[in-house]
Parts: sequence; structure tokens; C-alpha cells
Amino acid sequence: MTDTLAAIHAEAFDAPWDAASLSALLASPGVFAVAEDDGFILIRVVADEAEILTLAVRPSARRGGLGRRLVEAAVVRAAALGAERMFLEVAEGNIAARALYARAGFNEAGRRRGYYARADGSREDALVLALNFSRKLP
Repeated sequence: MTDTLAAIHAEAFDAPWDAASLSALLASPGVFAVAEDDGFILIRVVADEAEILTLAVRPSARRGGLGRRLVEAAVVRAAALGAERMFLEVAEGNIAARALYARAGFNEAGRRRGYYARADGSREDALVLALNFSRKLP
């Protein structure tokens, strides 16, 4: 399974996670994946909080609702495990991902300056987004 997830991640990101990294994460307490053929989301639940560790969708499958389905399924499963809110970091310049999370009801909760290192040596801020589960998904 992790080889497939790593292949999807490699298509989706410039600095992908390899199968060993994904396997180690999935072996960690509270970590789970929701996957479909062309994408997956990796979540960690600790106490009453969940964190999206990564969401990867093959470029050929984008803009078809897969990302939204994965986020919704992850929220349902995290809530079933006792989470009351979910957090994530997203690159400030990742407009498509920010739109996806905004449609799912996430709001900006903070900023991590220079969080992402880029191939050209520059750094980009990450926005910390949060979703309280008491608020229903649209």
C-alpha cells in the first residue's frame, strides 16, 4: 500500500515522501489514511485534535471532487476517534488547496513564517488552518 501512496505523492509534490516515510507514519499511534485510486489523505488524531499530515491527488485527477471526498471522509473518521477539531498547514501560494479547505469550512488560525523550503532556495509561509467539528461541512 505504501508504494502506491508514495507514487501518488511523487506525482502530487515537488518534494515527495517515500514509501519508508509513509510506512513509518502509518505505524505511528493515531495515524490513518483514507485512500482512493488517485489520491489519499493522511491524518493523525491525538486526544481531541486531528491534523492533516498530507493530502495528495494525482494531477490528472484534480478538480473532480476527490480532494473534497478525502477531506470529508477524514473528518468523519477523526470525529469517530474523538477529535473535535482538525488542523493543517498549507503553503500560502497554494491557491487550489486553500480554496478546497475554505469550501470545507477551514479558517486561518495562524502562520508559520518560512515554513516551506523551495527548490530555488526561497522559503514560503505556511498558513495554519483549523476546522471545528461543531461546525458542519457545507
